[in-house]
Amino acid sequence: MMGGHHAASGAAAWVAVTATTPIAFGWYPVSDVGIITGALVCAGAALLPDADHHSGTIAHSLPPVSQGVARAIAAVSGGHRGGTHSLLGVAVFTAIAWVAGMVTLSTEAFGDVLIGPGIVAVLLIAFALKALKLTRDGRAWPWLASLTLAGLVAVSAPEEWYWMPFCVGLGCLVHLLGDLLTTNGIPLLWPIRFRSPRWVRRYRALPFDDVWRAGGNVSVPLLGDAGSWREWLVMTPVSVYAAVGVAWAGLDLAGVDTLGAWDAAASWVTTTAGALVGA
Repeated sequence: MMGGHHAASGAAAWVAVTATTPIAFGWYPVSDVGIITGALVCAGAALLPDADHHSGTIAHSLPPVSQGVARAIAAVSGGHRGGTHSLLGVAVFTAIAWVAGMVTLSTEAFGDVLIGPGIVAVLLIAFALKALKLTRDGRAWPWLASLTLAGLVAVSAPEEWYWMPFCVGLGCLVHLLGDLLTTNGIPLLWPIRFRSPRWVRRYRALPFDDVWRAGGNVSVPLLGDAGSWREWLVMTPVSVYAAVGVAWAGLDLAGVDTLGAWDAAASWVTTTAGALVGA
């Protein structure tokens, strides 16, 4: 799956899980600030498994730091679509976010400053802004934009970062799901790899060959190759949903009666539909 679509799916998943609006599930409710900032952070987390790609979105997000990090992760995880694309990789990324959440600095002026979550947020927001093409190319713009957004949250609502580990884990899982639905698949149980039997590789006309790859990757290739028209068909409404969810939280934060507007719109649709059916 393409980087921008990974980011959009992460943002959409965050909105669906955390918002309490009629268009979401609200399983893990957070504030409106948490919805907005968490959508960006989760969009960045949904790119984390691709940190093993030296020329991917993450490697070009915060140069020159991100390039060195990508090379190091690729060396440890066995290259692209290796360990970072597994359940173990999700657990490691989530654990790092959890440990980072405990890194604080006590100050007289601002009290306890959450240094660890702030650093993680800066990185993940930068990844998201780059993938969604919301920052210009260059070395200064990504740093400036991500530092500004993370700083605003740290100053105005530092308590928001309690959801960071969950956000990172959710984003990584969404990434795995996206790549699972494409042709190449993922090594879900890495470092354990179960190579497909010889008879599966021999009879390539059978659908098993697409589901159980020769190298041990598994896939459910409903979206076909990365960037296919099927991927665009699915991800366009997902991207719109994420944008609507973030905009809804922004309007709520601004004091707009969004629920009232939703009820009025739903009533109008019901009345209009009833009238058309009756006619």
